[in-house]
Amino acid sequence: MTEWKRLHPLSPIVRGGRATIAVGTVLLLSLLAGRGSRGSTPELVIVGIVVVLGFVSWFVTRWRIDGDDLRIESGVLRRQSLRFPLSQVQAIDIVRPGLARIFGVAELRLRTGGSSGDTARLAYLASHEAEPLRTRLLALAEGARVHEGTREHEGAPASEPADQEHVLTTVPTGRLVASVLISDVGILAEAVLAALIATALLSPSAAAAVIGGGAVWIFAVLTPVWRRFNQEYRLSLAEAPDGLRLRSGLIALSAETIRPGRVQAVRMVEPLLWRALGWCRLEVDLAGKQRSKGEGQAERRPLRTVLPVGSRALAEELLERIVPDRPGVQSPPPRRTLLKSPLRYRMLAWGRSETCVATTSGRIRRVTVWAPLEKVQSLRRVQGPLQRRLHLATVHVDTAGHSVHAAIRDRDTAEADRALADLSELARAERRKKAR
Repeated sequence: MTEWKRLHPLSPIVRGGRATIAVGTVLLLSLLAGRGSRGSTPELVIVGIVVVLGFVSWFVTRWRIDGDDLRIESGVLRRQSLRFPLSQVQAIDIVRPGLARIFGVAELRLRTGGSSGDTARLAYLASHEAEPLRTRLLALAEGARVHEGTREHEGAPASEPADQEHVLTTVPTGRLVASVLISDVGILAEAVLAALIATALLSPSAAAAVIGGGAVWIFAVLTPVWRRFNQEYRLSLAEAPDGLRLRSGLIALSAETIRPGRVQAVRMVEPLLWRALGWCRLEVDLAGKQRSKGEGQAERRPLRTVLPVGSRALAEELLERIVPDRPGVQSPPPRRTLLKSPLRYRMLAWGRSETCVATTSGRIRRVTVWAPLEKVQSLRRVQGPLQRRLHLATVHVDTAGHSVHAAIRDRDTAEADRALADLSELARAERRKKAR
């Protein structure tokens, strides 16, 4: 058991985020405009109250490692003591938002398993303390025994495994920019900008009115472009003993570990324009409810991008590490599927191995999904009115993930029935093998 420790003294400032910037702006304007006059007193009082509340929040929050648990206590009037078993930790991430990078601090985020997807947050620690603490907590999560008396006496970590990792790929900035520009969000933003430029050349007064009245829509189409670039900037994927490690970000840096047990399904996306260049995008669907206080919109989604853009050969290398026993061949649907899905027909296919099912679909962009059979929660056979007339059926493969769905679409009814029976038996066998 370690002694109680407090977070970094600057934690309230970083945790405030936009509120900190707003308070700082108010304080600066008051000092410049009022020069200490009575008119600036209300603003200074508000700033003082915010500072005091932040200090109190920092002072009453403490944490320590208690055996195999991480304990976090907080609160003044209503004291709250949380205990997070390290044996249930799925991953430990390091997050550095923009303000955190300015003040030299980092957040340590522990994700636990289960349907609740609880998250323990140590926000914030000194940057030089975050990585050693992460390594130590991972060692405890794996059952290592850390002897605090020996550590304190020797003044150095003992019995902690070497944190070795092998970088698999790093996305070049030029390729990322090009991929965003020819993606769906990029093309939409370019179309809006082209329309504005054309309007400005033909009628400047009309362009000013459009920009003034449609600023919200312009911001709406540009935001996804910026968000994708900001989140995937210089993304690197590395293989480590505890799983796959993702590092990325331009303004807000993030470092996340994806353990093999968390992956529910894998998706490869090949947009129309990307296919001409031989590019694809690789994403994984993770288990757990990724909705925790203090997380951004992108962090709340269970879908994680492990390869924003890359060649098909590189994607195959990464797939060997994530789903090594995936099907090598996929079979096309019956010819009569053309009557129901003429645009999708040429991309429809599916296949299976003893441990994994793969499906391919799409009308304009090709999407291939691999779902490990040990992760399958249910199997559904669905047949719509037109499918009944054509003697077709679809088998849906459901996992604990929320974003990636495998569907064996528009197969002959006899083939769909065989697939349903075979996959049900294989999924049961994989679950029994895992339980041993």
